[in-house]
Amino acid sequence: MRASAHGVAAAALALAMALGAGAATAAAPLPQLPRLNIEPGSITVSGLSAGGYMATQLELSHSALVRGAGIFAAGPWFCARGSMMRALGECLARDTSEPGAGELVAAARRAAAAGSIDAPANLAAHRVFILRGLHDDQVARPVTDALAEFYRAFVPAANLRYVTDVPVAHGVPTAATGAACGTTAAPYLNACGYDGVGQMLAFLYGGPLAPPAQPGAGPQRFDQRRYDAAGSLAATGYLYLPAACARGTPCRLHLALHGCRQGADFVGEAFARDAGYNGWAEANRIVVLYPQLAASWLAPLNPQGCWDWWGYTGADYATRNGAQVRALRAMLQALAGA
Repeated sequence: MRASAHGVAAAALALAMALGAGAATAAAPLPQLPRLNIEPGSITVSGLSAGGYMATQLELSHSALVRGAGIFAAGPWFCARGSMMRALGECLARDTSEPGAGELVAAARRAAAAGSIDAPANLAAHRVFILRGLHDDQVARPVTDALAEFYRAFVPAANLRYVTDVPVAHGVPTAATGAACGTTAAPYLNACGYDGVGQMLAFLYGGPLAPPAQPGAGPQRFDQRRYDAAGSLAATGYLYLPAACARGTPCRLHLALHGCRQGADFVGEAFARDAGYNGWAEANRIVVLYPQLAASWLAPLNPQGCWDWWGYTGADYATRNGAQVRALRAMLQALAGA
């Protein structure tokens, strides 16, 4: 996974030059992801709502590679079982929801035996952070309870943190950015006096982090199309590259997955700039990848720009064979040689 400092610096310079050229002319192509010096065992993922569901799918599919997950307002792996009706019912807002964590644990073990996800035994070394807001009006408490129960089948108690006392609506709680804490509104970031991303990253990486630093130039654009064979992602993704990581210093890697109506098609760069990842990333040598979903109305029908957690890209959506899981894996390969 390691690359030479010279190679990393050259790739970062090429990325910066391409981005600069893109500012000068709208017709210039977007750059590809640079190969970076990513520390082995440092890849983690997080997401809100549909992004949280996709985070569990990526983690379960590649649990030998992705070593931890932060889930904001989502339910257990394979909750929808390929059904949109189930996704909209027991996997979201019903207070009487019973997603059936035990059944999904058994499904994960069957999928591993069939070779479609990595061995769930790998999760014993993972750290998992779950947060469901007190005022969440989109994802019911039994749904996130089922997520915690699902993970308890594989993850030691000391490695699982389940937060339920933050008075946030359906969004990522921040120290001071976004809508009022108890309001569900775009860009689904909520000023709650609670730094959800900071708490999550510190837990996933196993200890206190250096205080956030002023982010550098901001998230950089890259061409997602070269990593997306199925064509269900947006053309453009974002990468936050701390200065030390651009110089070739060994760094960690985190994927941040937006929720429905939270991608660039709907809120511009708000999630990639304001959710709170970049300051922590700059101070703690964490590269942050912000993959983007496109809103679409035909093939696939995905008008809200949601990650696929119910099967609109095919029956294998929750496994390593799923179109979007494959695209995310290809991005990891590009950045880390993983």
